[in-house]
Order: sequence, then C-alpha cells, then structure tokens
Amino acid sequence: MTTNAALDIAVLGGGCFWCIEAVYLEVRGVNRVESGYSGGQQPDPTYEQVCAGGTGHAEVVKLEFDPAVVTYRDILEIFFTIHDPTTLNRQGNDVGTQYRSVIYHQSPEQEATARQVIAEMAVVWDAPIVTELSPAQPYYPAEDYHQNYFAQHPMQGYCAFVVAPKVAKFRKTHAGRLK
Repeated sequence: MTTNAALDIAVLGGGCFWCIEAVYLEVRGVNRVESGYSGGQQPDPTYEQVCAGGTGHAEVVKLEFDPAVVTYRDILEIFFTIHDPTTLNRQGNDVGTQYRSVIYHQSPEQEATARQVIAEMAVVWDAPIVTELSPAQPYYPAEDYHQNYFAQHPMQGYCAFVVAPKVAKFRKTHAGRLK
C-alpha cells in the first residue's frame, strides 16, 4: 500500500469528465479519480454555471497516482488515446470551452513531459494538436452525483453511446495498464 506522500497529481480535461473519469478509474496505479472544474474565474462553480460556458472552467479529472506503478507519461499517453486533441473546445457533440482539451501541469517536470508527449502526438494525429498546456489552476470538485457516474449509470444514454465506447477503446488499446 502506498502512502499519500508517494502519490502524484494530474489534472486533465478532454471533454465530458464522465468519459475521462471512467477510463482512469480502470488504470493500474491510479488510486483516486475525481471529476471537477478548473481553469476558470469564478470560485466554486456549479455544474450548471460551467455548462452555461460563462465561468471559463473546463470539466476536468484530478488523478492521484503512484508514479512507481504508472508514470505521468503513461497518464498522458492514455489521455491522448481517449479523446480527440485536435478539436478546439469540442469533443463529439459536446461543444464549448468547458470541453476543451487541457493539461494543468503541477510542476516543471510535468510541463516538460507534457510538451514532449504533445510533440510526439503531433506526428500521430492528422490535424494540429490544440491541447492547452497551463500551470495548475484552482481546482473545484464537481457535485457528488458526478463522481463515478459511468459505473452508477452505465445504461444512461450518454454513458451507453459515448462513455462506454471510450472505455472499450482504452481496454483494447491499453490492456496491460488495467487494474
């Protein structure tokens, strides 16, 4: 069992946080995943405020992970396979700045790793990477009903048609990283 001192933090946004959260809950070495909001101007925003698009926040997930089991690079490689980093402020039918592709780095080392991974991903994708890379911003947890949403509502329409395929793609592409 690892102690909290051994854990690292990653904050990522890649569209709806339900999708990103569902994947990272299955990653070996990720000890905690929490959906939330970051990158905006308003303190402690609500889901409704963020969805209206006026707060400047992105829907994000905050990961606590054991870097001895899964590296930050691994976290980012998964991130770039479970969302489209080439669509500005959009993931599928989810449109708005709250759905932007963003990495909030927590340290200079994370920033350097993210820059390197973004450069590598630019060769893989057919369009330019538009993922925002920013220093850590204030983070606000989303409301309780958003946490572990996919596991609690797998048959809900959005979960069945949007989240489930992303989870399936992760399981196929990164089988060796499953818990």
